[in-house]
Amino acid sequence: MTSIILAGGGSSRFGQAKSLETMRGKSLIGWVVDGLAPLSQEIFIVVTQRKDLFYSSPMVKVIEDIYPGKGPLGGIYSGLTASSSPRAIVVGCDMPFLNSSLLSYMARLSPGFDIVVPRIGEILEPLCAVYSRDCLTPIRSLLERGELAVRRLFGMVNVRYVEERELKRFDPECLSFFNVNTRAKLKEARSRLQAYPFKAPLW
Repeated sequence: MTSIILAGGGSSRFGQAKSLETMRGKSLIGWVVDGLAPLSQEIFIVVTQRKDLFYSSPMVKVIEDIYPGKGPLGGIYSGLTASSSPRAIVVGCDMPFLNSSLLSYMARLSPGFDIVVPRIGEILEPLCAVYSRDCLTPIRSLLERGELAVRRLFGMVNVRYVEERELKRFDPECLSFFNVNTRAKLKEARSRLQAYPFKAPLW
């Protein structure tokens, strides 16, 4: 599959470009790439401007957002437009504990659906989900109307929700959805890594 990493946000809560912060000597976005690599034939990192991020890997390509300033929905659109696969895993750039087994399970569920998205109670995880390229037309419609909430897309397409009981078979602590969006969260992520005596990838 294709994997898409959204890195176009302003890191306003973090104070600077969080994707390049390091944990155990590896950048945060490097942890994300390592979690996706076993499942991917190509990985796109979507940024506002290419100068914002450089990543050296034959599998990884940094691309510019087609709709800059339109949030995650614009990033999803840009990644799906570039994708050579009919479906893509979409994640944020600040999710170092992605569980490859869970992502693989979601990918296997995806044929026949436009989106496969985790749901814990009433909380959706749209930035750790699988999207079909068939979402491009409805996403473009939302973007052109200025409706930027990813949730709006779910009512327009065929969605498979992955419920908490399913998720926890693969990721008991639901760490896949851990976001490093503040310095306190970065400190917590580094502490969690100390519990693991081996190198990345964790899963």
